[in-house]
Amino acid sequence: MQRKIIHVDMDAYFAAVEIREHPELRGKCVIVGGNPNGRGVVSTCSYEARKFGVHSGMSSHQAWKLCPQAVFVHSTFGIYKEITAQIREIFARYTDIIEPMSLDEAYLDVTENKIGEADPVVIARRIKQEVLETTRLTCSAGVSYNKFLAKIGSDLEKPDGLVFIPPERAQEILFSLPIGKFHGIGRVTAARMQKLGITNGADLFKWELKDLLKRFGKVGMFYYQVVRGIDNRELITYWEPKSISCEHTFDKDISSIDELLEALKSISQRLAGRMLTKSITGSSIVLKLKYDNFEYITRICPLPQLTNDPEILYKFGQQLLVSHWDSSRQIRLLGLGVNKLATTEAEENQQLTLF
Repeated sequence: MQRKIIHVDMDAYFAAVEIREHPELRGKCVIVGGNPNGRGVVSTCSYEARKFGVHSGMSSHQAWKLCPQAVFVHSTFGIYKEITAQIREIFARYTDIIEPMSLDEAYLDVTENKIGEADPVVIARRIKQEVLETTRLTCSAGVSYNKFLAKIGSDLEKPDGLVFIPPERAQEILFSLPIGKFHGIGRVTAARMQKLGITNGADLFKWELKDLLKRFGKVGMFYYQVVRGIDNRELITYWEPKSISCEHTFDKDISSIDELLEALKSISQRLAGRMLTKSITGSSIVLKLKYDNFEYITRICPLPQLTNDPEILYKFGQQLLVSHWDSSRQIRLLGLGVNKLATTEAEENQQLTLF
């Protein structure tokens, strides 16, 4: 049976929540992130700010230079988590096969669903409407027969979009898609591909499997399959966490401690968001550095308590980075992770037992 997968992605989620909570911000360039006069990093921004070239992961200072009229606000993860819980309740009315990817996106398998609806587009439209009525926020949805194409679909007509990609349209859409828009192909890999003449899906389709494997290793198989609309991955609805991490590969190798700390701030926020989504906390933090010669080191230290607080993750990650930073070497990749994980439910049970 052909699967029916929906990918739901909230539109500029953190910024949209802040605007909902503070209506006077509506229509303005809103940037959620750190102080532009310090080492802050953009977490997300409104679509008005994006028109000026602002994007997530950018330093707040650079964002301010591009968009000096912007209003900077700090993240309020507590509210984000509450709204995400409301959205998940809506998903659960239609299916129990849900794979959350972060606070603002998730995959749903509605091949067999709770309302007996055969058309997945109808379900996606109903979900979008219920999310809007419940949260006063918009989301975009992609509908297709696998995860990869559903994700591509949700990105095509943002904000408040709904795109259905049936098998007969997959090749048409993928061939015209810029290579940097392929989910799973990051900026560094996209740049490598463009140097090889691969600028869109049509170019990628021309490459034989053996050549992709030779150039990109095992991940070449993934590139070969997805451009042909093949993705057999199942939705992961449960996993036993042992560690969790986020990392960033720089477009250009860097040695500036200020730039590294800016990137670390963004990574710690992403990591905290993933941990909140999974309802997990951790008791030790791990820093990963990969140098320009591809040598890498990892350093670990304990946290004062089980946590998924982005400020605490950044504070201890910062200590590790500063104490192990070598100004004579350039950094290619920076990563931050957490070990010794526990679910927040387990933590609450432990506290009840103690008291």
